[in-house]
Amino acid sequence: MYKQYRPYQYFLVFADFFLVAALLILMVKLRPLLPGKSALSADMFFDVGRFWPMFIEVPILYHLVFAMTGVYDLSRVPFFSQQITRLASSYLLAVLVFAGLLYFTYRDVSRLLVVYFSVTTFAALVAVRYFLTLYLAKRPTVGERTNVLIVGGTQKSIALADRLFKQYGSVYNLVGLVDSGEGFDGPLPAPLIGAVRDLPRLIQEHDIQLVLVALTRSKYQETEKLILDLYPLPVRIYLIPDVLELSLRHSEVETFADVTVIGIREPVIRGAQRAVKRIFDIAVASFALSLSLPLWLVIWVAIKWDSPGPAIFKTDRIGENGKFFTMYKFRTMAVGADRLQEKVTILDEEGEAVYKVSADPRITKVGKWLRRWSLDELPQFINILKGEMSLVGPRPEQVFITQDYDTSQWPRLSVPPGLTGWWQVSGRSDLPLHLNTQYDLYYVRNYSFILDLKIILKTIAVVLRGKGAY
Repeated sequence: MYKQYRPYQYFLVFADFFLVAALLILMVKLRPLLPGKSALSADMFFDVGRFWPMFIEVPILYHLVFAMTGVYDLSRVPFFSQQITRLASSYLLAVLVFAGLLYFTYRDVSRLLVVYFSVTTFAALVAVRYFLTLYLAKRPTVGERTNVLIVGGTQKSIALADRLFKQYGSVYNLVGLVDSGEGFDGPLPAPLIGAVRDLPRLIQEHDIQLVLVALTRSKYQETEKLILDLYPLPVRIYLIPDVLELSLRHSEVETFADVTVIGIREPVIRGAQRAVKRIFDIAVASFALSLSLPLWLVIWVAIKWDSPGPAIFKTDRIGENGKFFTMYKFRTMAVGADRLQEKVTILDEEGEAVYKVSADPRITKVGKWLRRWSLDELPQFINILKGEMSLVGPRPEQVFITQDYDTSQWPRLSVPPGLTGWWQVSGRSDLPLHLNTQYDLYYVRNYSFILDLKIILKTIAVVLRGKGAY
């Protein structure tokens, strides 16, 4: 729910680390000039060079204490009061741990140095948070806030709408309320802009990023259908829990404006798993790009020599949770090939559409060679660096294909799309579409970093064999 504040969370982590380290060094340098010198003997000023590890250990110590006590919780980032409440108790704990560290290690450190350092550092950390939340509150455009719709007329939904308007206006832009057919009791704190049947249209017209569903238990079936209907749209869905009997996978319970809600469309891969996956993606993609740049030039010249048109093909694809993005590939077909898709689409024995065929007449000579060795996918390392794709995951789906998705297929889009995936190493294009989906769903349900490594190793073997590459 607060994922848009992730960059500011990272900023706080780095700012805290830098401030703790810098102020510790500064206080050590200034300590002989600060009040209290006469009460100390000369040997109580330690040699900076001798105790240099302390300048690394202390920032790490403070960071670990802050991380374990929830100082960097995303839900607190935009709210100064919530940040300071947690920071104050966590900082006191960090100071006590720091004092204990000094007792068992650097006992020559001046006790007044610890006092000066603790006071100035706390003031600096508070100042950083004050100016950050001031900046977030004064961002000029509504577009930088999260656009929210609330569905249902329960007392919880009305109270939540009132709080969003009065207390959280700098973070959320409450577009309005949606009537679920149960009616609303009393004056409304937000405009009533439509009914449940209008939700897909309202989400697109108002660029909604977050939908809060507050239906009563009697509307259980409507709630379930509503969630499935919204799956094709790039919107996050939360339940205000009047429907606790719903069985949910990958749900997440949070506090939203003092109301407990259940996240339905939360990322399947999150927390430490997502961080590890992202770091691995960036490292491998950066290395692969730097290593393959000379090959890019050769491929570029070959494509331009073989057929007229651009060397890089750009196409709209559907990413995680239905988000659109532009995917890059080396062009392997004649220009305008996408307009001829219907002519090459066939049906398999079970009546399922097959969009990739081995004897596709639209593929160029160079394109056939590029596909054989999967070199046409090299530009997607750029998508990986941008965070639109991952090294491993379900392949990014074409927009027109998702229009024919049934409800069982949409969960494959609940993880970042990948350069390679479980179905690619299990048969590539030789597998029918419905089996592709089953392999992708297996990956979603059983994700682990070890599974990613296994798929990458299998991909190397599959590419070298070239089986199913067309």
